[in-house]
Amino acid sequence: MRAWFLSAGLGLLLLSQGAMAGTVLIVGDSISAAFGLDTRLGWVSLLEQRLADQGYKDKVVNASVSGDTSAGGQARLPALLAAHKPDLVILELGGNDGLRGQPPAQLKQNLASMIDSSRAAGAQVLLLGMQIPPNYGARYTDAFKQVYADLAAEKKVALVPFMLEGVGGHPEYTQADGLHPAANAQGKLLENVWPQLKPLL
Repeated sequence: MRAWFLSAGLGLLLLSQGAMAGTVLIVGDSISAAFGLDTRLGWVSLLEQRLADQGYKDKVVNASVSGDTSAGGQARLPALLAAHKPDLVILELGGNDGLRGQPPAQLKQNLASMIDSSRAAGAQVLLLGMQIPPNYGARYTDAFKQVYADLAAEKKVALVPFMLEGVGGHPEYTQADGLHPAANAQGKLLENVWPQLKPLL
């Protein structure tokens, strides 16, 4: 009888651990798609390795597309939510909006819609902030940067203020195009994201 209880208890424990496993959906652009690199070297792959190493059972779905804008992500999101039913959505978008000089107000509207859609589908949201090079002018770069802070406050979502902190503007961590993070920067990207991501797992 005691053996039966022990066996049943172990079964319940395994079931509870399985139930804790969730799905992390990353909707981003070239930064999360590891543009110019072997994808196994990208920060998303490093995240998968860390989760496994630390005993997390969460599945990571990388739905990032190089060159994508917030409008493109917004258009793709409903199908991604339906297909993967994520517990956590990480939004890493906006850089291409900024590089194309698109209005910050439109970026904010698109990201707000994605936050609302993710929550309606039962997912938590982590927003990864971006910044634009200073040659776009202080007025535009300030307005762009403020989008993420404002959204985090208004929507009460977790925020990484600047995903490329310590990487952007540092040639030693940048590919030859001067824009995309190099292989040696991917660990830094993960470290920038991890403190805000871990509590949401």
